[in-house]
Amino acid sequence: MAVTMEWESRLGRRLRVRDLYILSTVVKSGSMARAARQLAMSQPAVSEAIGNLEQLLRVRLLDRSTHGIEPTIYADAILKRSMTVFDELRQGVRDIEFLADPTTGELAIGYSESVAGTGLLSTTLERFSEQYPRVVTRAENCGSAGLQVSGLRDRTYDLVLARMWMSRDPVVEGLNMEFLFDDPLVVVASIHSPWARRRKIDLAELFHEPWVLPAPKSTSHDRLVEAFGALGLGLPAASLVTSSIDLRAKLSARGRRITVVPKSVLRHGDEGYRLKALPVDLLSRPWPITIVTLKNRTLSPVVERFIECAHAVAKSVGGTPRRRSVQSRSSNPHSRQAEDRALLRSRQAR
Repeated sequence: MAVTMEWESRLGRRLRVRDLYILSTVVKSGSMARAARQLAMSQPAVSEAIGNLEQLLRVRLLDRSTHGIEPTIYADAILKRSMTVFDELRQGVRDIEFLADPTTGELAIGYSESVAGTGLLSTTLERFSEQYPRVVTRAENCGSAGLQVSGLRDRTYDLVLARMWMSRDPVVEGLNMEFLFDDPLVVVASIHSPWARRRKIDLAELFHEPWVLPAPKSTSHDRLVEAFGALGLGLPAASLVTSSIDLRAKLSARGRRITVVPKSVLRHGDEGYRLKALPVDLLSRPWPITIVTLKNRTLSPVVERFIECAHAVAKSVGGTPRRRSVQSRSSNPHSRQAEDRALLRSRQAR
């Protein structure tokens, strides 16, 4: 109660966003004079604003020395919270601009390599652009999960299209994830391959075939390691190793090579992918594509419209989407191999 009364009586009515912005500019520029020029203000006015804040908060905010100005621990504390205020205000202006004209706005999308080749992204972007031709959309391959998260938190991206991260991974804290559809890996070959005419194939039969393998440390690579490992085998020899789904698909479609791709790659009608999913038991587990956004952050209308469009496209690319929880598997490789052997035995028994 005392804190609430202090805020209402002393701070709430006198603390101004303008003064916080002036403080932020002074700290970033390292000089009252440079901050004054950037803000198109007089230096005395800048100094007065800082003085008012110091008097109001009852602490020193800046340390002055021959090397310039540096923030005190108190300035760091208030500016850390102020960044959220500035961010929300900027987002509010964007929302107002879009609401004033629902056919305009800006949208920044991050995506992972494992999503790029599925057809979901390109189809959604095309459909969204047709519906909102004056919205400027920027889409970037944002790499690892860590880079995706940092891009969301610093507002580089409004949303990220990615594969589902395991729920116990600390990297997902503070994030919302919307399921679009499950997109498991399948083993594929050219439609002209002799393997394409087979009705049943054991994975071990493909061990000596020429493969285009996914890059190490990728989920596709790890799942192939698990599947062959369940048979007591290592990975087959590869004629090429690449993280590009598009490159793996096109090279396999043009020759004898075998590879793995997400199942949706076969559904979105790219004429360059003349591939057939082989009847191979890959011990496939759910591998959902998700839309990732920040928790406790209001989405702009343009982001909400893009998400609606992505859900509509997901129905045509991946079938009817379904919400499901993804349980983390054991991080112990021996435990994972035991799980795979048990799963394989149960499927063979059926």
